[in-house]
Amino acid sequence: MEARTRRARIADVAKEAGVSKTAVSFAFNSPERLNAITASKIREVAASLGYRPHPAARMLTQKNTMTIGLLTPQVLSVVFANPFYAELCAGVAAATDGAGYGLLFVSPLHGSLIRAIGRATVDGFVAVGLGEDHPEVEQIRRAGLPMVLVDGGALPEHGSVDSNDEVGARAAAKHLLSLGHRQFVVIGIEPANMPGLFEYSPGPTETVASRRLTGYRQGLELGGIRLGDERIVIGPATFDGGVAAFHRIWEDGLRPTAILAMSDVMAIGVMWAVREVGLRVPEDVSIVGFDDLDVAPYSNPPLTTVHQPIRHKGEESARLLLRMIARPDLDRPEHKTLDTRLIIRASTARAPVRGGVRPGGRGPSETAAGAAGR
Repeated sequence: MEARTRRARIADVAKEAGVSKTAVSFAFNSPERLNAITASKIREVAASLGYRPHPAARMLTQKNTMTIGLLTPQVLSVVFANPFYAELCAGVAAATDGAGYGLLFVSPLHGSLIRAIGRATVDGFVAVGLGEDHPEVEQIRRAGLPMVLVDGGALPEHGSVDSNDEVGARAAAKHLLSLGHRQFVVIGIEPANMPGLFEYSPGPTETVASRRLTGYRQGLELGGIRLGDERIVIGPATFDGGVAAFHRIWEDGLRPTAILAMSDVMAIGVMWAVREVGLRVPEDVSIVGFDDLDVAPYSNPPLTTVHQPIRHKGEESARLLLRMIARPDLDRPEHKTLDTRLIIRASTARAPVRGGVRPGGRGPSETAAGAAGR
């Protein structure tokens, strides 16, 4: 078995070229500090020896990595199961590609996002779904790295990009009220770092889920509807999360004619589950999502949803971060709130005359008045 050839080192290049190791470093990292002939000779010797500067060593010398981190509290298997992230990442990548930066996904490592952050060699972070109450945000702040929060609220020293979630959610609720619906259920997104937990009140730190819930409640209150906690079911923002949420609703005996889902992917899962129990969308149950994913117009039926500019959100967050990296002296990072709007498609219709069906889902069994108690 042949012995492996030792990789050429900076000392080898220095010896062969008759210069110092510092001169070799300058030839690759700061050629303007050398005579042009000397720099050219060093690079020629390096090429003949098969020497390449180690990336980590170059980063330490240049004080930057030309890479930004996309930080998510969910593991990557969950991230890539939600098309929202694909659209957001496409926007981030469009900005980083244009600026000559790389993109590194940073997600929990062995269950710890803090551990993953500690191992990420990046110039700054776009943090998705993390607010100031997350210890990971405090860790980045202490490290002095630039950061832009997406869907996490605004911090004075960091940039932020959010959508006007309350306005969009309120429009969705008002739309269903205008169609005569009185029996509602909200399917919410559980916090990524606390599965199964959902704060019904906004609390000291607002989240996407709390803002959307506030908007739903505001819209429903215009029609005299109080949304009790028992009518809020939560789960992961995945297709399977939507399926499981609806089955929980059904098993609990709730018979809504309208469902407000906090994400499109969950809403599409709800559609599937509704058909599994023998109901029809929208004849028996109207469904409104949130996001307006590329797949929303092609679901069956096409999904009524709240549009937010996901790709633009990704582009804006990356642009803000790159500006902060280039201008560390900026006193006031930008905070942007993007508009939302309701897109009406075929998954919503007028409330059925009879507000419920038999448990088996095979036909109407009670009047709307009789269903009011459910």
